[in-house]
Amino acid sequence: MWPTGGDFRRGYFANRLPSVPAERLPAERQLPSQTWAVSSNPIPLLAELSSRSGPNSVSQAPPTSSQTPNPDSTPSLPTPIPFPEAPEQDPESGRQILLIPPPDSGPDPSAPPPSGESPVDGPAASPPSPAAPAAAASDSETPISLTDLVEIRGDRQDFDTLREVFSAEGNVEMRFRRAVLTADRVQVNLQNRIAVAEGNVQLVRGAQILQGDRLVYNFVQSEGTVDGARGEIFLPSSGTDLTLLSPLEEAAAGAERPRPTPRPPGAPPVSSPGGILVEVGANLDQGLALTGQREGELTRFRFEAESIEFFPDGWVAQNVRLTNDPFSPPELELRTPELTYTQFNPLQAEVRARNPRLVFDQRFSLPFLQNRVVIDNRRRQPPLLRLGYDEEVGGLFVQAPLTMINQPRVQFVLAPAILLQRAVVDNNFNFFDPSSIGFLAQLDATLGPSTSLVGTATFGTLDLGNLENKVRGSLRLRQQVGINQLTLEYSYRDRLFNGTLGFQNVQTSLGAVFSSPNIPLGTSGINLNYQVSAQLINANTDRLDLLDPPLERRNDRVTLGRFQASAGLTRGFLLWSAPPLPPTAEEGLRYSPTPIVPNLVAVVGLRGTTAYYTSEDSQSSLTAFASLQGQFGRFSRNFLDYTRFNVTYSNAIVEGESPFRFDRIADPQVLSFGLLQQIYGPIRAGFQTSINLDKREDFDTTFFLEYSRRTYSIILRVNPDREVGSLGIRINDFNWTNPPEPFSGQPQ
Repeated sequence: MWPTGGDFRRGYFANRLPSVPAERLPAERQLPSQTWAVSSNPIPLLAELSSRSGPNSVSQAPPTSSQTPNPDSTPSLPTPIPFPEAPEQDPESGRQILLIPPPDSGPDPSAPPPSGESPVDGPAASPPSPAAPAAAASDSETPISLTDLVEIRGDRQDFDTLREVFSAEGNVEMRFRRAVLTADRVQVNLQNRIAVAEGNVQLVRGAQILQGDRLVYNFVQSEGTVDGARGEIFLPSSGTDLTLLSPLEEAAAGAERPRPTPRPPGAPPVSSPGGILVEVGANLDQGLALTGQREGELTRFRFEAESIEFFPDGWVAQNVRLTNDPFSPPELELRTPELTYTQFNPLQAEVRARNPRLVFDQRFSLPFLQNRVVIDNRRRQPPLLRLGYDEEVGGLFVQAPLTMINQPRVQFVLAPAILLQRAVVDNNFNFFDPSSIGFLAQLDATLGPSTSLVGTATFGTLDLGNLENKVRGSLRLRQQVGINQLTLEYSYRDRLFNGTLGFQNVQTSLGAVFSSPNIPLGTSGINLNYQVSAQLINANTDRLDLLDPPLERRNDRVTLGRFQASAGLTRGFLLWSAPPLPPTAEEGLRYSPTPIVPNLVAVVGLRGTTAYYTSEDSQSSLTAFASLQGQFGRFSRNFLDYTRFNVTYSNAIVEGESPFRFDRIADPQVLSFGLLQQIYGPIRAGFQTSINLDKREDFDTTFFLEYSRRTYSIILRVNPDREVGSLGIRINDFNWTNPPEPFSGQPQ
């Protein structure tokens, strides 16, 4: 062992270093041209541990008897690695340099160490003979890649000349392949290219953080194990961060790799940028056609595992706990005996869990029905299971989406549905009767940087005798034009809700819509949006003069062209607000993902709409509205500590009348209001409704029941007027600046 003591704080070693002229060494120190070198030079310690280089590499052939060592052979060395010319003393630091020859033949780096031996220590190597031949270096040998270099820093560094084991202790930092490893102790075996890190181990690669008690890493095979693992996952860049790439791919990925959003100085230690909402039920407008919604995304998790074994294309973890909660003990966890992550490419990966369970509040658990999830940075994945109620398909149904095509530019989803209520009531528990089965097909294609194609087709039943009245579909081609969007669309049997007139079917519609986003008008606080459309529409009418004679009439539909333009202005006013509670688990984030800000807001707006029909009819309206909305309390105490309300009055001046029922202005004067009230703890209840003040008739009433926690919410919605309902779960996303505690809440 060659001790360096406290004065040797930085050094380097490298394989395939330039040979030292024999005449500059004493006879007993003359060595083969290929050597390992350790230096006390105060530059960073660099090691080339590539499988493409070194005498112990699995890809290098041993010398034959006909080969003669070439002492003048100098394989290529990257210029960023300086090496002092003097073999015995560094002229700058005055410290000695020890040159260590490699053994004549080394073990296979991919072979495990013999039983009972440490992967680093291995068997003791025999002292090398000064006359031992060395493998000749080829002039055509591939130069060392900078991505194959390893840089190590430590307070104390030692090198075992017999075993060729390099050791570093105290504030050790090792950099390799865009990863940074810190630990109390690191040992690297130069023969089998295996490193072992112990004590406060932390591995950071990109935005991913892995911590553990002990890490073993094989540089040749890019695989290893971590015991007592814990850490953080940032999903948007997990593909590129966890994929080992070539140098050119590394540079390209580094330029495009997403990173967590930088947080401004003074930002709270915990914040929620959003989350994911999965509506497992009927959409309030489209029924089975859009039986579920998924909005937003989850970007950050933390985890603990008994051990993790990782490979170049993924990893396998044992006894895993995964959560989105920044606090401990977590409110929501996914637990599984085994979790497998497989990277297909930098944009797509697969996660498989064995017998996964969701654990709520450390007490209640449920089986997680989906044991396989595809993480795709190209598109959001559909919800795993949808349960809802829709009168058009007979009532209660359950639906499960299946991704049939998932390519970079094309995604195709089939979602078969079992119409539970129809199967039980109408078909005597026959779940396989064609009338008890329906499905949804959805196509999503990207045709260019600003062009997309979206298509949906819904079959409310597979009963061919009644298929015409149970099929709905649409196809939309969207083109971005500056900040605006041009949409060419066709729809068949579209279903629209029109206030007190209820649901109305539009049999067919073909045309184009040009629409804008909200456009701020300078610093006035006023937002502008507009829309222009031209369509050929076949829909129901009650105008007898537009229908065929009764004896020739097959239905009450008429085909007309419609040209419509609309523009609106809105302005909001903050009337009052109060400071929120601190973002802690017991105060501002007890039942909410973000601290509640008590406030009172007023919104006013004006919208003008005009439509012309080829029947020479027209309908124009000018609608003004005023809204008052606010929330009181901070949703931190157990009883009546949160109230949210909204009240909106709108009045429309209407001229003319549409020949169609689906777009006729039947409710010119409307009062809408809603209330959401905390009952006890995380339980809230409320409603939202509208009243036609001219007819004194209420419509579109929805009732809510919500169980709200910091990390998740479960929401039940029922709308008797539309005869639909849904059950939704929202999982919240979090950012945090301070390292979270262990899952147990106790320091490690």
